[in-house]
Amino acid sequence: MHIFCLEIHLSLPSRSLKEKRGIVKSILGRARNRFNTACAEVDRQDNATAAVLGFITVSPDKTIARSVLERIEDWIYDNWPDVEISGADISEV
Repeated sequence: MHIFCLEIHLSLPSRSLKEKRGIVKSILGRARNRFNTACAEVDRQDNATAAVLGFITVSPDKTIARSVLERIEDWIYDNWPDVEISGADISEV
């Protein structure tokens, strides 16, 4: 069994924590439904213009687990053009 983690740093077009919460909840909720991964906002909760999201997936095959996380990054890039991905790191836990 292989456990992989994606930590993705985002720059958001929000001006308030309420706007940020709407964007982050939308990304996390849709990612859970679409990719069946565990995810959460893991850092920068008090900053309205930045977010750090974490995604975890478990698979018996390394390539499948890594592929799912790479697709999540591409999916965020494609579906939220106003959200800038400032960094992303995939690691095996």
